[in-house]
Amino acid sequence: MTLSLTASSVLPHDSSQATLIGRVWQPGVGPVLVAVLGDALHDLSGVAPTASQLFELDDPAGAVQRALADGSAAPVASLQAVLAQADPATRAGDTGDTPWLLAPCDLQALKASGVTFIASLLERVIEEQARGDASRAHSIRDALTRILGDNLAGIVPGSAQAASVKEALLAQGAWSQYLEVGIGPYAEIFTKSQPLSAVGLGADIGIHPDSVWNNPEPEMVLAVNSRGEVVGATLGNDVNLRDFEGRSALLLGKAKDNNASCAIGPFIRLFDAHFGIADVRRCDLSLRVDGPEGFTLLGSSSLSKISRDPLDLVSQAAGPNHQYPDGFMLFLGTMFAPTQDRLGPGQGFTHVVGDVVRIETPALGALVNRVTHSDKAPPWTYGIAALMRNLAGRGLL
Repeated sequence: MTLSLTASSVLPHDSSQATLIGRVWQPGVGPVLVAVLGDALHDLSGVAPTASQLFELDDPAGAVQRALADGSAAPVASLQAVLAQADPATRAGDTGDTPWLLAPCDLQALKASGVTFIASLLERVIEEQARGDASRAHSIRDALTRILGDNLAGIVPGSAQAASVKEALLAQGAWSQYLEVGIGPYAEIFTKSQPLSAVGLGADIGIHPDSVWNNPEPEMVLAVNSRGEVVGATLGNDVNLRDFEGRSALLLGKAKDNNASCAIGPFIRLFDAHFGIADVRRCDLSLRVDGPEGFTLLGSSSLSKISRDPLDLVSQAAGPNHQYPDGFMLFLGTMFAPTQDRLGPGQGFTHVVGDVVRIETPALGALVNRVTHSDKAPPWTYGIAALMRNLAGRGLL
């Protein structure tokens, strides 16, 4: 199943007024920071050598707009040619002349927020009680719904009301470590992947070959600089292994951080006069999974239903107790937890190799990837040392 990516299918609905930056792999050159202008991608190396350093500028969007306006950001390739190269199944690779898209971030830490929506919070509790066994999920979901009902909706995490609900749930034997971070004072902030390990639009995404219960997690992702300032937003897929995490919370690293298990893109939309944090709060994400056997899964996630404000999550990730000198990308969590049966009654949803996953919202466009096993995805080999050598060799450091 080819991806057939086009500008109209992956760019924001108002792309003509959006400040969009990303990264491409340019054959014979290496990773290049680019911006979208019309039907072409333009080289931003003269503005900043990395996305991380671009975001340290006082006005990243303004710097990009000036470079595009004065012609100092030279065109690299047509956008459609680059999108045609995004699918690894049809890519010419380094033997060709056309770049392909990478994840739009580089040196930033890749962080994620968990249990930030009530709907997904309950699914985490189900995973925990099922001990990773998908066949038990349906009956546990029914039992928890009878106990909890809608009692958690509208509760402000860390509030006196939340503490009262905790006491009531403890008395009923229904408390969980996931409820602790869902309605308690401290958010779950974890390391999703390592800097430079994320994959971009069109790339294969990986699930561990030992996993039999897993799912996509469509999320908004904030771009944050070293000062804790949010400078833009993009889309992400926090690929998750429900069976691993359900067996033990100590397997979170194994459940979340595998080769090609973190997808970000297609571009980062910088905050400017047309787009800001208020627009992020209003975004509705849609998810579509098309399987090779004809299976289709549809879902959605609305930021308006998040239980912790995005800026609160940023402040919990970075501050006096934790710093990120190269900035960080922060996944905001998802309310989507698929329960549609795929492989049998009561089994719920799990990926199969060949699934095409599409995550989109009008303001940011669409992130599209195909599922494979992590050991079959291209291995991650280009790290920080390689990037520094490349930038030095190009005279950008």
